[in-house]
Amino acid sequence: MDTTTTIVTAAGYTTRRPMAGDAADIHRLISLCDTQVIGKADMTLDDVTDQLNEPAFDREKDGWLVHDTSGRLVAWAWACRKGAGNNVDVDVVVHPGAAGLTGPLWETVTGRAAGIAAELGHDSAVVDIALYREDSGKRALAAARGFVAATSFIRLLADHGTSVPEPAAPPGVTVHHGTSEEVRRQGHAVQQEGFAEHFGFAPKDYDEWHAELDSSASTDWAQLMVARIDGEPAAMLLGTDAFAGDENSGYVRQLAVLPRFRGRGLGRFLLRTAFAADAARGRIGTYLHVDANNGTPALDLYLSVGMRQVLAIDVWRRTV
Repeated sequence: MDTTTTIVTAAGYTTRRPMAGDAADIHRLISLCDTQVIGKADMTLDDVTDQLNEPAFDREKDGWLVHDTSGRLVAWAWACRKGAGNNVDVDVVVHPGAAGLTGPLWETVTGRAAGIAAELGHDSAVVDIALYREDSGKRALAAARGFVAATSFIRLLADHGTSVPEPAAPPGVTVHHGTSEEVRRQGHAVQQEGFAEHFGFAPKDYDEWHAELDSSASTDWAQLMVARIDGEPAAMLLGTDAFAGDENSGYVRQLAVLPRFRGRGLGRFLLRTAFAADAARGRIGTYLHVDANNGTPALDLYLSVGMRQVLAIDVWRRTV
């Protein structure tokens, strides 16, 4: 479909596909809706731009913008595959003054999720939508459409003082940074094996994993660390600049330890190394998200290194 084509969806509204230049309008709409729920904007303009540029997101099939007669953006809806499996993420963001669009757009993204899964050769789609715990209205909408709460992701923050000491490496451990392709490939391999049993995990080959991260404005490959034990890759941490612009904080996007190397303090060591690096950059904290139902004792680890909970995001799921 031509991304400039407009389609009348309801009296007084038009719908079209998103374009890269729509990022600022989408950001304003999301920020308005988030502020009503959690009291502040939670996405940056770069976050929205990254979403529009995500290689797995097809702007000509997977996104919808709805404008009113004045040309104001009043709704943004999307669906996006995760790897080649049948798991699809969706969201619907509607201006409070255009609530009548909500139902049709939920049906639209759910239908598109089923279409994405079918295109990938699956008989059904597992559809996920992430909702702030405070968003009782959107949770009610999800429940009414057959979604059920599946897990919760906790956003944690480590507050940094003026100086955070860099930890000593455990015996036999060396740290290597993602400025070389060799280290990036090792980081990918550790992440894929380390996350294999996590909620919502979608296997990705190196090229897809790298393309997704490389398309993001927040990715800095120098913040990828791979810990090797006696030369063998054992753990990885990928830090990014996702919270740098709006909150002057670092972000741990991925942290994984291979099962056979767990219990040796590698996760704690990489975390403390990332905290020290963020503090040295002048950042006041470091964020990360953890699945509260993670089979590994990840939440306890993060709390034990001084992180604190600042937000809860629940994932609701439906199979279609």
